[in-house]
Amino acid sequence: MRILRKYTNRRLYDTSRSCYVTLEDVKALVLSGEAFQVQDSKTGADLTRNILLQIISEQEAQGHGTLLTNQVLQQLIRFYGDSMQGMMSQYLEQSIAAFLEHQERIREQMQTMMGAANPLTMMNRIADQNMAMWGGMFTPEKGDEPYVAPEPEKEQDK
Repeated sequence: MRILRKYTNRRLYDTSRSCYVTLEDVKALVLSGEAFQVQDSKTGADLTRNILLQIISEQEAQGHGTLLTNQVLQQLIRFYGDSMQGMMSQYLEQSIAAFLEHQERIREQMQTMMGAANPLTMMNRIADQNMAMWGGMFTPEKGDEPYVAPEPEKEQDK
């Protein structure tokens, strides 16, 4: 496990690479799935959660969309101290894990739902169905002689 130390000047030091890192570097560790822990340089206390919350806060401040809306945060705060707090934590972890596991299927379902609501997609489907229906109406059945239009009479034949 990679150990990052947080100093009083708020800088993070990566002990395995012997260099200072930024929150962006820590975000890259999260995205790559690498295990790490952030420790206070004096006390050794685990500060990982604080750093992760800071990364989330900065992501939302930079306009990357709001994942944890005010309403969601308020509801989460209400669970603290509640007898169901432990269950809620497990539920959230399992729900997110299941979501990530089925992410591709969820994306496909969202695409299907979005496509169904798109007026152009609906119009294309209707047009395709109409063309298939009309094509069947004008196709001769088996055994029927195809209709051949007579040639127009030429003026010199008259």
